[in-house]
Amino acid sequence: MSITVTDIYRYPVKSMAGDRLQRVTLSGNGVPGDRCWTLKDEERGGIKGGKRFPGIMSMHAELLAEPSSEAPSPPARITLPDGSQMITTDADINHRLSNAVGAPVSIWPLLPADQLEHYQRTPPPEGVDQEAALREVFARTEDEPLPDLSLFPEALFSYESPPGTYFDAFPLLILSQSALDAMAAAAPNNFDVRRFRPNIVVDTPENGFVEDGWAGRTARLGAATLKLEMACPRCVMTTHGFADLPKDPGIMRALVANNDGNLGLYASVMEGGDISVGDTLTLE
Repeated sequence: MSITVTDIYRYPVKSMAGDRLQRVTLSGNGVPGDRCWTLKDEERGGIKGGKRFPGIMSMHAELLAEPSSEAPSPPARITLPDGSQMITTDADINHRLSNAVGAPVSIWPLLPADQLEHYQRTPPPEGVDQEAALREVFARTEDEPLPDLSLFPEALFSYESPPGTYFDAFPLLILSQSALDAMAAAAPNNFDVRRFRPNIVVDTPENGFVEDGWAGRTARLGAATLKLEMACPRCVMTTHGFADLPKDPGIMRALVANNDGNLGLYASVMEGGDISVGDTLTLE
């Protein structure tokens, strides 16, 4: 079975749109510069993305320099839907982003993993129980099962992201075109790859949600070795309207009905190395 990389994406600011890359050198934290900036909620606290502030999904972020070990979060240019731009290092960046989002926010580069307070998970708002909060995050109705949280990294029960990163769970998200095609056939409207923010899109001769069966295996991709971790449970962020895509709660209804609410596969990097569009992913 030939599995070929068709697209590589990087999203410099968590939940903002990013750009395609032709090649990249994967590190232990995935694509260098991916999710190297994030917003924090100055009202409720905590690292927050499109789940809390859907408006940022219509913003675009572009790195102005490549990251390095000394500067893992180089400056990024943010373009708002009206075409106005700002740089993450601008003195008034927090004021302008707060105005654009409609809530008090601040933007942060990656901080060292030992600064645990920065990554601390905030409790649900007063009066909201844990299950209700989870159903809101994962956009699940009362009669739909929640994802199996035991599969997630243990750190996520205490922190908004694994400390030292701004990923939701793991450094990489792999998505097959066949899975996207399966959902587009099941629910034709609005199944656009932009909703799902993959790092790597692959083409495979098999149909359907083929990547779900790869969980637990290792794979070679270019000069890198990956550990294929778990299917990616999708959340409310996929249903938000942004750019030219309308709000569509039916996205999650279709995902739950057709693939238990999952789309794509989380992966981590066992051995870094160069990967390129056109490379073959080889399961081991």
